[in-house]
Amino acid sequence: MAIKVGTSGWSYPSWRPGFYPEGLQPAEFLGFYAERFDTVELNSTGYRLPSADQFRRWADAVPDGFEFSVKFSLTRLDRVTTFLERVLALGDRLGPVRVVYQGPRDDGTLSFVLGSVPEDVRLAWDFRDESWGVVDGVVQVNDHDAEPFRYLRLREPPYSDDDLRTLAATIRDPAYVYVRHEDEPTAPATVERLKSYL
Repeated sequence: MAIKVGTSGWSYPSWRPGFYPEGLQPAEFLGFYAERFDTVELNSTGYRLPSADQFRRWADAVPDGFEFSVKFSLTRLDRVTTFLERVLALGDRLGPVRVVYQGPRDDGTLSFVLGSVPEDVRLAWDFRDESWGVVDGVVQVNDHDAEPFRYLRLREPPYSDDDLRTLAATIRDPAYVYVRHEDEPTAPATVERLKSYL
């Protein structure tokens, strides 16, 4: 898999021009993006879950090897099955699922989710309550030593070349790395720069 680097989202009209060419229509953004990068983080799925058909359309719009990392805001256990049924429509375009959990440590919730997910679905846990600390046996977001893969989110731009060189030296394969979007098309430029140091 190597190291895949992308942005958090792609559908930003303010990136035109600068990243997207002048005149490129929003419906063409994903195809253009996927010609340049091999992954994207879907954050909107944490607020409104698209239909399975929408996930299929996104999968059809990108080339082989491209992966979507999908955000799942875990608020109710009865939504796990519906979420999985829909995102699995991405097929082999499904990257890791980032599970955002705001609540305090609850090993029962953790066990339920782990037991509900098909074996080939990779989870990256984004625990927001400090009571979780380090959890053995799961991938936690921004843990450079996680196994069997790393899921890193860069949230504090701007990044100097020295910052990116230093970061690149610490990222082990396999890993997914996502740069936060801003109104200006700085995130795609940061991705290009980071990739040049890997």
